[in-house]
Amino acid sequence: MEDGFHRWRARRAQGRGLRPIIMPYLGYGYSSGDGGWVRVFARVALARPGFFENGRHKAQMIEDGIRGFRNFISPILPYAEVMVHVAGQDFKVHADRGGVIDAKLSVDLTPGWHRVDVSVAQGEGASTEVLVIDENQRTGVICDVDDTVVVTALPRPLLAAWNSFVLSEHARVPTPGMAVMMERLVTSRPNTPTIYLSTGAWNVAQTLNRFLSRNLYPRGPMLLTDWGPTPSAWFRSGVQHKVDQLRRLAHEFPNIRWVLIGDDGQHDPSTYAEFARRYPQHVRAIVIRQLTPSEAVLAGGRSHELQMSTPDTDWVYEADGSRIALRLQQLGLLEGEKRGAAAAPESGSQADDGKG
Repeated sequence: MEDGFHRWRARRAQGRGLRPIIMPYLGYGYSSGDGGWVRVFARVALARPGFFENGRHKAQMIEDGIRGFRNFISPILPYAEVMVHVAGQDFKVHADRGGVIDAKLSVDLTPGWHRVDVSVAQGEGASTEVLVIDENQRTGVICDVDDTVVVTALPRPLLAAWNSFVLSEHARVPTPGMAVMMERLVTSRPNTPTIYLSTGAWNVAQTLNRFLSRNLYPRGPMLLTDWGPTPSAWFRSGVQHKVDQLRRLAHEFPNIRWVLIGDDGQHDPSTYAEFARRYPQHVRAIVIRQLTPSEAVLAGGRSHELQMSTPDTDWVYEADGSRIALRLQQLGLLEGEKRGAAAAPESGSQADDGKG
């Protein structure tokens, strides 16, 4: 039924003169002597000619995201054929039923950021970048979004809908101290990659990316999902999405031990604990931001018992980024600060609060 609706809407939109456009997202890749690859993300939608430039809407009220629901109003183009140009090579890929491109391509690139161009027939092309990770990289960061880097304070059943359809982009509030802590974490070890793992829909990827950039979070690709139905359920499981992506990253980067960052609202501790039990060699530490009592009640509870099930994994439970940074410093994951600068993370978090 969903496929039929999307096809009908696409035909109707094209009949009104709308043309395909590409909205590209940051991707990642792997540099190896045995052959490298990149994973490219994008979404194909339909819009009037000239409304988008490099995958972004030219209208300021859309670009700044007056309301999140505007990210969902453009009709998608299911199963569209897309050309990807990277490192002098061209690849033909296809969008899925939701118009999303998630393609793994064999290509040899040096570690670092690289440009990727994507285009669709009879439409406007766009460019993005992929972060290629060295095979010798030993540390990485995987970070949740809601209630970890952005404050939501909403019941979980309402959280996704509120953040996607209602909340203004500029009204989103960064979690105190987290941006400074994460920046210190990734700069303590050269070239440490950051990957954001969220149950949010791909429709809000550009909004989330602007929020992260504006509030000085480390730059990195996002792994989002499609809210559409599956053969067995009306909505996809957010927890299963995280489980699947964590397992995939463990297999794609066999030498990396991840610092997993989340919150104790509901599923992050159990999801991370299960991953640590299954892949202990891939977990350096689990960092859980403790919600305030009111946030915890709305989010659905908290649990500390899970760390007992992973005795070989370091756990950090703290309320904000500055306290987390102190614990990570004790674990040897952050370099010590100079005397007299101990309050820097806290002051940095206050500065972040004024940016959202």
